[in-house]
Amino acid sequence: MSQSVSPLYTGLFRHTLDDKNRLTIPSAWRFAHGADDAFLATPHPDGYIAVLPPAEVEKLRAKIAALALSDGAGQDFVARFFAQTLSLWFDKQGRMSVSAELLQHAGISKDAVLVGSLTKFNIYEPSRWQKVEARTSGENFGDIMRRLGI
Repeated sequence: MSQSVSPLYTGLFRHTLDDKNRLTIPSAWRFAHGADDAFLATPHPDGYIAVLPPAEVEKLRAKIAALALSDGAGQDFVARFFAQTLSLWFDKQGRMSVSAELLQHAGISKDAVLVGSLTKFNIYEPSRWQKVEARTSGENFGDIMRRLGI
């Protein structure tokens, strides 16, 4: 069972997949989760893996539950989205097994960059993460902060 503390997914961590496609998740991100907490990993259209922790999964569950069965396009999207999405749990060593399909989508063969985004985290192939850093560096960083109102 998880604790009542909401984890903050912050920081950047570089890890290597083991031979069974398991990735160690930073202990700072695991502390508020129990062995039964389910995460969802889904391929993001921008070429990385988005990992939703239980709190975000519940928000998504509410949105999906509110979708009308008669909304054909919505139901098609839900089917496609969850056909690509994987449920994940931490093992006793704090690792998650990532499917070959998700790794292929993100271009990850061995090394990965785990990047926190406060309420969730993302898994990038290192060169793809470098492109994100380049797009958001220098004056661009300040411009983006102002646009977001941060």
